[in-house]
Amino acid sequence: GKQNTFDHSIRVPLMVVGPDLPQGKKVDADVYLQDVMASSLDLAGIKKPKYVAFNSLMDLAKGKTNQSAYPSIYGAYIKHQRMIRKDGFKLIVYPEIDKALLYHVSEDPKELNDLAEDPSYEKKIKKLFKDLLRLQKKMGDTLDLSSTYDEVIG
Repeated sequence: GKQNTFDHSIRVPLMVVGPDLPQGKKVDADVYLQDVMASSLDLAGIKKPKYVAFNSLMDLAKGKTNQSAYPSIYGAYIKHQRMIRKDGFKLIVYPEIDKALLYHVSEDPKELNDLAEDPSYEKKIKKLFKDLLRLQKKMGDTLDLSSTYDEVIG
């Protein structure tokens, strides 16, 4: 199981093989595992039902785009962690200990340099935390992050 939201656990390789797909193509875009269902429907020529909230990977696989269909990615692990990945940054929140970590993943892909304590990133943390709360609500996640928000944002 993936019990943390660091990239070595959540950004695992995903291979797409199918008719009319280029061989050896590599794409570095944020996707959800649930995109596989929408992609399978797309490959089968079946129109995606409205209740399928995720996106086909076929445009990425065929090289029509190299951009993620999502402006941000949300992650959660039971009640222990919440995460948002957006604009080259990742904010990880640990609600049980009122702690947050911030990484500039586009410059620090191994997530070695936590920027959360750096005062120059205070606005970035506030923005990402608010975006995280919006995504949490959109995803139907009812975990209360208010104490962590108060502790981290102050």
